[in-house]
Amino acid sequence: MISNGYRQARWLEPTVFELSRSGAVGVDFPELDPELEKSLKNAFKEIPEDLKRNDLGLPELSELEVVRHFTRLSQMNYGVNSGMYPLGSCTMKYNPAISEELVDDERITYIHPLQPLETIQGCLEIMWRLEQILKEITGMARFSFQPAAGAHGEFLGCLIIRAYHRDKGMLHKNVMIVPDSAHGTNPASAAMAGYEVRVVKSDKDGCVDIEMLEKIVDENVAGIMLTNPNTLGVFEKNIDKIVDIIHGVDGLLYYDGANLNALLGKVRPADMGFDIVHLNLHKTFSTPHGGGGPGSGPVGVVEKLVDYLPPPLVEYDEKEDIFYLDYNRPKSVGKIKMFYGNFSVLVKAYVYLLRIGGEGLVKVAETSVLASNYLLHKIRKLKGITLPYAPESPRKHEFVVSLSKLYKETGISAKDVAKRLLDYGYHAPTIYFPTIVEEAFMIEPTESESKKEIDNFYNVLSKIIEEAYEDPEKIKTAPHNTSVGRVDEFRASHPKTMIPSWRIYKTRERV
Repeated sequence: MISNGYRQARWLEPTVFELSRSGAVGVDFPELDPELEKSLKNAFKEIPEDLKRNDLGLPELSELEVVRHFTRLSQMNYGVNSGMYPLGSCTMKYNPAISEELVDDERITYIHPLQPLETIQGCLEIMWRLEQILKEITGMARFSFQPAAGAHGEFLGCLIIRAYHRDKGMLHKNVMIVPDSAHGTNPASAAMAGYEVRVVKSDKDGCVDIEMLEKIVDENVAGIMLTNPNTLGVFEKNIDKIVDIIHGVDGLLYYDGANLNALLGKVRPADMGFDIVHLNLHKTFSTPHGGGGPGSGPVGVVEKLVDYLPPPLVEYDEKEDIFYLDYNRPKSVGKIKMFYGNFSVLVKAYVYLLRIGGEGLVKVAETSVLASNYLLHKIRKLKGITLPYAPESPRKHEFVVSLSKLYKETGISAKDVAKRLLDYGYHAPTIYFPTIVEEAFMIEPTESESKKEIDNFYNVLSKIIEEAYEDPEKIKTAPHNTSVGRVDEFRASHPKTMIPSWRIYKTRERV
């Protein structure tokens, strides 16, 4: 089951400074030309003494030691190229290698955002064509590529909602509604934009409680932020009623694009009644995801909101056959990022979309939903696992089960199971989210994974559940086969400890 030798028990990798040994040489520099050496020495004399350093403090290693060190570090890392990454709500699908290869082209890596327009026509055309595709997928009128992530897009969306209402003189609209199952960034983004957040609860089916929504909506409501399907993996079947309620008070509907993977080519946010949408190119459209970026969260809007998008927008002059940047946007909320967004991510998404095509996007949605329901059908039969909210209803591309019964019967929590999965070479699913599910265990297999891999994941999870009842201590002390053991979570997160992070880990013995 463990396919990578470096997933077996290892010790904490020392730093290059700890590996350093006096006299080790990694590279021999050629002798300098005598005249050049003399010139450099004379120049060095001109440098003030207090600015000179006689010891750079660099580690001393051979070339082989350096290569082995960084190779080991890379093998200790985990990503979608290493194995299944069932991180619910994140759509960790495969990133095609050809996309990475194409963005290494010097015509992309060496461009500068301040170049004359005539020298970047190809780049502007890529952005323009990508926008046309995203408009077709979502039904939106225009897109801004500036946001660097999904949450960044949420913030822009909230700013647009605020600008729209202020432009109409509706300064009293200071409330944003957010479902209790929403991504945590939704209420945070709304609050950052100056809104008061009102939470609407989920009903027994895991959808927005329509009766409660009707009660909390008033003339002060500026909009609602939700995703469909929602975080439980359930399609909001009453979306038409939600739209009528919010639009009834001249509010706007913001679509969190984190879960669009389930609807590609099936349903468009604009056709459901949404006014604003952000798309996670680093999720739905298969560009690298995680590690802090770079990400991309383009924001699309319906026609009445186009004037509020950040400048510039890419335009095409058919008569002159030239692409250009439109900065003349007097009603815009202003820039939220320098220049035009993370261009390399846009290129990767564009390559992905060209290769997969419209029919391919439909298959993505169908396959991801099929994979999710197939795995759920198997997992929900395991001892100690229950399916909260509408247990008889199918899910979309992801699902959330509860391990509360397992915890009550064995003392093994969702976190313990997640840690134990690491021992078998799998990244853990999302745990404890959404917060409305006790001991939440959120799984999204994505369309990238084969039936064989999904079955393997199920078999491992099934074995862990058996261990929970037969040998719970083994799980409580997991992981055992990783380079480090469990982090002391209190010391890792408590600001007063001020302990370097590398000292927090419980290191392994050499094996």
